[in-house]
Amino acid sequence: MEPATVSAKGWVVIPARLRVKYAIKPGSRLRVVDYGGVLSLVPVSPASIEESRGMFKGKPSLTRALLEERRKERLRNGR
Repeated sequence: MEPATVSAKGWVVIPARLRVKYAIKPGSRLRVVDYGGVLSLVPVSPASIEESRGMFKGKPSLTRALLEERRKERLRNGR
């Protein structure tokens, strides 16, 4: 385990050995995950948003289903 210091601005310097190991370069995006007392820095894949694009295509919209159910309920209640 290598120590890191937090600056007054909240910046943390990741040790060079780990930056090389995980290919973390200037501008790399990291996700900060709180595991209930343990903070973890997880590299974000640059294509993660593109990879997930369209993953719900063709699936029914739960929002539309909920709104339709509420509309039916209002009609049943005479509103």
